[in-house]
Amino acid sequence: MAVNRVLPVLISAVASGLAQPASLAPLLARVTDEATAFEHGIVKTLAEETLEQSVVMGPPRLQPRAGQQAAKPPRPRTRKRVIVSEYSVVTLKKSGSKDLVEFRQVISVDGAAIQTQASARHALSTTVLSDGDRARKRMLENFASYGLVDIATDSGLILLAFSKPGLARMQFTEEAETTLEGVAVRSIAWKQTSGVGGELEFHGRQAARLPLSGRLLVRRSDLLPLRVEVWAEDTAGKQKIRDEATVGYLQSGHGFLTPAEVVHRHLVDGNVTAENRYTYKMFRLFQADAEIEYETGSGGKKK
Repeated sequence: MAVNRVLPVLISAVASGLAQPASLAPLLARVTDEATAFEHGIVKTLAEETLEQSVVMGPPRLQPRAGQQAAKPPRPRTRKRVIVSEYSVVTLKKSGSKDLVEFRQVISVDGAAIQTQASARHALSTTVLSDGDRARKRMLENFASYGLVDIATDSGLILLAFSKPGLARMQFTEEAETTLEGVAVRSIAWKQTSGVGGELEFHGRQAARLPLSGRLLVRRSDLLPLRVEVWAEDTAGKQKIRDEATVGYLQSGHGFLTPAEVVHRHLVDGNVTAENRYTYKMFRLFQADAEIEYETGSGGKKK
């Protein structure tokens, strides 16, 4: 049975007062500033998201073979899906939680059209305004209905983990400097001290939160966050389950960071069974809740 996992929005209002290394104070202050700008800006945007999923499946049940072929173990199969969606980040209007969540409306599956871009944008605005948590649940169920397994959502929001409340329940260790695509970066290992704001994992009707660990890469010259790596492991059952994600950020023309690419992998006993690669195109600002209206490059507006 497929298990859908949701990587979290990592905001908590409870501070535990952990002391952080003094040498990291300027770096963490810059990252927190960027997380705050991201929180305020990302809810005003909409983008096109492409998800490419590769899933390792078992061999077909019926495989008549003879001779030397019969002695060889059957090879696993790989199934691929490409899902294009209109993507937005919202606070659900009628939800008890004030956390930000990702919201999607699927446009096409494996090249086959599901709805128009205009219809997707209209659905994003109206369902978020009217249904709150129920709209979120329907969106996740609809997303999984296209044959996706072990999907991860909200990964692009991992930068929110580095808000001031989030830092209060983390520990940090600076690692050796490295490079990222030719750019000198500082590498900071981080881990949560509890699962309160950790990965939300679903097994049927059961839900649990796992503490997260990861790595933060910031540009050495100005401490701008460029990449956040995150992982969580569940060893409670017979199998060792690990979910890991790498989230790359770019500075947008709107003055705040936006996700450029998310690569999520689901591993069972050290073997990758599913990979989800999300890419984002052109984050655009909209001007109203009920009617999504975008700024154009010339300063005008269009719907």
